[in-house]
Amino acid sequence: MGAMEELSGKENGDLWGHAARNWAEAQEQTLAPVFDEVLRRTVKPSTSYLDLGCGAGMALAKARALGAAVAGLDASAALLDIARERVPSAELYLGDLEALPFADASFDVVTGFNSFQYAANPVRALEEAARVARPGATIVIVTWGEPEGMDAAQVVSAMKLVLPPPPQGAPGPFALSASERLQAFAEAGGLEPYEILDIESPWIYPDRETALRGLSSSGVAARAIRYSGQEAVDAAHAAAIAPFRQPDGSYRIGARFKAMCACPASS
Repeated sequence: MGAMEELSGKENGDLWGHAARNWAEAQEQTLAPVFDEVLRRTVKPSTSYLDLGCGAGMALAKARALGAAVAGLDASAALLDIARERVPSAELYLGDLEALPFADASFDVVTGFNSFQYAANPVRALEEAARVARPGATIVIVTWGEPEGMDAAQVVSAMKLVLPPPPQGAPGPFALSASERLQAFAEAGGLEPYEILDIESPWIYPDRETALRGLSSSGVAARAIRYSGQEAVDAAHAAAIAPFRQPDGSYRIGARFKAMCACPASS
């Protein structure tokens, strides 16, 4: 989540594992369409698959169901405990995206679902992903889609009210959303991009309580809770999701993600 500089894994692990069960039960499912589309295109029976920033293991479980041999790495021990429950056959490691505990050329498919950008040195994290990928392997970088007109972008932006001021020059959550920026990022990490997918993945919650549990389980929300408190974060989220309440009391918040497929540049 460098080798020479301080690694970011421990901090990210503390943040993203603060409400691991809530993440697994209420929020991770909002990415299911993204997992399904990426894995449908890349994973086959006997594929050797690695998910970096695997969290509670939903993508690993889906890949295993497709016949892949699966491995995952995450900075949160609490999330990995849930991943072990879901996928007992998976090789799971607690670690840092910038110092992977895998041999060179080990995997056919490597994914990072909203994970590479959380590394202290995101380019180094990509270089590590390329190192452990086999020649001709597929590496998939998933990030937010472009925010214009996206419901979820309004919810994400609401966190600005309760987060500490970002460091000067810090990239925002949509820093890689433009295709040209994502391509430049991939190339800087030693990858050759060959396809970009735009994937609709709406956030659907059965009720307000579930929505607030899910939204407050992210690492970003954890940082906001530390700064402003749970009550203030819940209030900000409640106000942000109010326009998306459905007549039956459920919530549907439009969201889209961008997935770039690439291969190691030496392939």
